[in-house]
Amino acid sequence: MTLPASAAQTYPVFSDAASSAAGVKGWLSVIIPVYNESRCVATLLEMVKRVPVPKEIIVVDDGSTDGTRETLLGLMHDPQVQVIFHDRNRGKGAAIRTGIRHAVGEYIIIQDSDLEYDPADYPSLLEPLKSGRANVVYGVRPDRPQRGMSFFLGAKFLTWLTNFLYGCNIRDEATGYKVFRSSLLKRIPLQGNRFEFCPEVTAKVCRMGERIHEVPISYDPRPKGAGKKIKWTDGLDAIWTLMRYRFFRP
Repeated sequence: MTLPASAAQTYPVFSDAASSAAGVKGWLSVIIPVYNESRCVATLLEMVKRVPVPKEIIVVDDGSTDGTRETLLGLMHDPQVQVIFHDRNRGKGAAIRTGIRHAVGEYIIIQDSDLEYDPADYPSLLEPLKSGRANVVYGVRPDRPQRGMSFFLGAKFLTWLTNFLYGCNIRDEATGYKVFRSSLLKRIPLQGNRFEFCPEVTAKVCRMGERIHEVPISYDPRPKGAGKKIKWTDGLDAIWTLMRYRFFRP
């Protein structure tokens, strides 16, 4: 599947909120932040391409040093994949912001590059958006303590804290699958550079009065020894992010 003439080859950078309505109707922008994923990135991109939804794929390499950049350089002429390189490692949140600026689709999904999340879930995640029932959709992971008890309990706590602070009644705040109507996401002034993207965007969506719709997804957790990069200190950052956007930030 190739991009329509209005979106192929040239990817405009939206400079203000007024430009956010310019998304290609019905199309999904898949934003993939990548850092040192040479073992996974090619496989993931093939999985994303196979999903039968109209889409563009935006890969943001966040200063990889393990051969990922070389793999991605081989995709520079693929009309369905746009590859953007950061000159240094800036963090997942910074990579996502870069991807958002280049997205032209009506919808935007954040896709982790470590094969924990299955792109085959895209159609079910998009359905509430396409039917007009939601502007924000989160994929709910099954309760699987196999991802590590501290990680499992930490995610549960973040969900409880989010519901307590914002009254949003969701089941999985820390999920990697977050899908947005582009016109909404491009209006949100995101600032976090690392993994605090998730609590920040959740807090700001809730402050805007948006209801988060949830859809069950599949999930294959990767252990820390296999390259998982999130650390316990990122959990503390998430807690602080939820607190400060509830009490200290407009």
